[in-house]
Amino acid sequence: MKNKKFQKIFGNSSRPRISVFRSNKGIYAQIINDLSGTTLVSSSSREKEFHKNKKNKTELAYEVGKLLGNRAKKLKIKKLVFDKGKYFYHGRIKSLAEGIRDVGLEF
Repeated sequence: MKNKKFQKIFGNSSRPRISVFRSNKGIYAQIINDLSGTTLVSSSSREKEFHKNKKNKTELAYEVGKLLGNRAKKLKIKKLVFDKGKYFYHGRIKSLAEGIRDVGLEF
């Protein structure tokens, strides 16, 4: 079996990159400017406001996306590049993306 080559996704100051990490217990997302190598905004299902909610993982990912989108809007970020990494675009990853889009951001 040959190794698959993945396309490199790169974000800049006009369109920063959303990087997503999913574990068995939580989901983490951050918006990164790759030119300067800095994280602009981050959000995670491990934050305090999500501990009170008794939701399933998919609903929690949607809420994390909405929180990340609201934080990005405060920094006047409107367009993004979505980097889902090695994960398929379904389930929690899709729910996170829908949460970000529902706030009004584009990617």
